[in-house]
Amino acid sequence: MGIIDELIDGAREGVNARKRDLPVAGLEAQLSARGEDRPFQEALVRPGLSLIAEFKRRSPSAGDIAPGAEVGTQVAAYERGGAAALSVLTDTPHFGGSLDDLRAARGAATLPIIRKDFIVDPYQLYEAAVYGADAVLLIVRALSDRELRALYEEARAIDLDCVVEVHDADELERALEVDAAVIGINNRDLDEQRVDIQTTFELMPDVPAGKTVVAESGISGREELFELDRVGVDAVLIGGALMTAADPELKTRELTGADETREHRY
Repeated sequence: MGIIDELIDGAREGVNARKRDLPVAGLEAQLSARGEDRPFQEALVRPGLSLIAEFKRRSPSAGDIAPGAEVGTQVAAYERGGAAALSVLTDTPHFGGSLDDLRAARGAATLPIIRKDFIVDPYQLYEAAVYGADAVLLIVRALSDRELRALYEEARAIDLDCVVEVHDADELERALEVDAAVIGINNRDLDEQRVDIQTTFELMPDVPAGKTVVAESGISGREELFELDRVGVDAVLIGGALMTAADPELKTRELTGADETREHRY
């Protein structure tokens, strides 16, 4: 079994356990208490290249990254540094995250937040909404066409934006079949865990005009950001470089050019 299949199976087991503790009807009843609307996609299409700053304590590929990191402190630094949005890992076994991290991030910053996890069940969409997410990640590699469409439509029905993640041309075609508004291009091969930023450059010409594009994985410096902006990428998702920075606010400023005038960025 590959790592991606292991992660998917783990996600399904976790969902089933949480359903036993709190049926979906219990989550649906809490939707009315959601806070202010923070449109996620809207934050990605402002002038310049937008930064989605990620919080994660570890990963299957890197191991421990920042095991003792406190989510509120970290995301507040991201916001001060000029990030456009936040990504919070909620997978516990492999990334050290939790839904409580999502709620803490919501309380510590005013930026829109994406719940990043292996979403395989509509139950997780309601969890995301209740705990403070404004968007969810849907990984094409992890879902059948039927599952992808059902999850996408259900997410939109409860006012969650979706980043539909792809890694190759076939997955991009599947994402376009559901008319995904935001396409995430993951430079990491989830099966073999290899990272190649050229993946984004190779797929960009096949993305129709009008789509919002997010480049993910393997991005850490301004030169890469300049090139991604040049080919029409709207946003980048960066985690490792920020989580390992001695000063996450300073690193965020470096990546966003927050101390520069907008016209001189990238």
